[in-house]
Amino acid sequence: MRQTGRVALFAGLLAMATCALAEKGSAKGDAWVESWGASQQIPEPQNALPTDDMRDATLRQIVHLSLGGSALRVHLSNAFGTQALHFTSVHVAHAVSPMGAAIDPSSDRALTFAGKPDVTIPPGAEYVSDPLEITVAPLSNIAVSFHLDAPPEPETGHPGSRSTSYYEHGDAVGATDLPDAKHVDHWYQLTGIDVQTSSEAGTVVTLGDSITDGHAATTNGNDRWPDILAARLQADKKTRDVGVSNQGIGGNHLLTDGLGPNVLARFDRDVLAPAGVRWVIVFEGVNDLGGLAIHGEVSADQHTALVEHVIAAYEQIIARAHAKGLRVYGVTITPYTGSGYYHPGAWSEADRVAVNAWIRAAGHFDAVIDFDAVMRDPEHPGHLLPALDCGDHLHPSPAGYKAMGDAIPLDLFKR
Repeated sequence: MRQTGRVALFAGLLAMATCALAEKGSAKGDAWVESWGASQQIPEPQNALPTDDMRDATLRQIVHLSLGGSALRVHLSNAFGTQALHFTSVHVAHAVSPMGAAIDPSSDRALTFAGKPDVTIPPGAEYVSDPLEITVAPLSNIAVSFHLDAPPEPETGHPGSRSTSYYEHGDAVGATDLPDAKHVDHWYQLTGIDVQTSSEAGTVVTLGDSITDGHAATTNGNDRWPDILAARLQADKKTRDVGVSNQGIGGNHLLTDGLGPNVLARFDRDVLAPAGVRWVIVFEGVNDLGGLAIHGEVSADQHTALVEHVIAAYEQIIARAHAKGLRVYGVTITPYTGSGYYHPGAWSEADRVAVNAWIRAAGHFDAVIDFDAVMRDPEHPGHLLPALDCGDHLHPSPAGYKAMGDAIPLDLFKR
């Protein structure tokens, strides 16, 4: 056999072996996909933990996964810290319930970072744990416990957790329960959990404000509209490999910093960075529209300019997502006439109608999810349907969130 023939034969056998190994690895689960996520900000003073409470302290937080897998890894964050932050130990375990600090002790595992039990995260950074072989089920609740020897400066967190976290002094990361711990309904320094699963799996990022974050959802109930979507995806055998990462921030704006960074500033970290992201649902804009005239009516030219700026921000999102191969689904802005916070007038409602017309128009988003049509009162289309309104005429009730989650076509995520 000529040398070239031997080389070709060897290359062919090597390729076959590589494919066989890849198929074996894929069946076992060789892709990392974000199963749970939370966008980060500096907590407002009323939502920050007292500094002294975070000195020599254990913090246990409960999160609700979307996808399951054969292993996991945890993302810790010091994104807004100005000083390095030392985690002396970090554990994960199956939570007994989303409504308490108790864990299944047989599932308790210590995480490592570059093989060590502790990690120091530089200011402005995020750190991913080493992979941990532990089987986690879809839609299950995981407790992440960590100990800090010194408090964050300042804290990085997610105030709108709608989930209770527990903290006490001392290193109690492996404790079966924390019956004497203080508790608060916020998350801190925890930004994501990836699971190892099929190479066909992917996740959808829900990018939004308080209506995505879940204002007025049930605390510890996991009934925000992204939770409803995650449960539906798991119930359909054709979409069980699709996870959901909720990247909503209460009070968030497309164009300006509100409660947390504006959408264009946080886009890379919250949309492009999560492992396995394939789709993004964009549900932003009500805070920009409502905020224009919050202190009194402004000119028609200012309303026109705002609509143009909102649409330009959508175009930026679409371009940046498409550049990374993501499919981008636009969501129409839901009604908010009667809101005691924004008290919109006729011009603000006209702005919402104009923006929604652009969202619905062909050639912009890859598909449209029409939450406006789901949530509006047919008799008063500028208002939420009373049965789906939490009472503030801006945010849905749990029934409203269910209606929204149920309205999303699962075909958008089938491949």
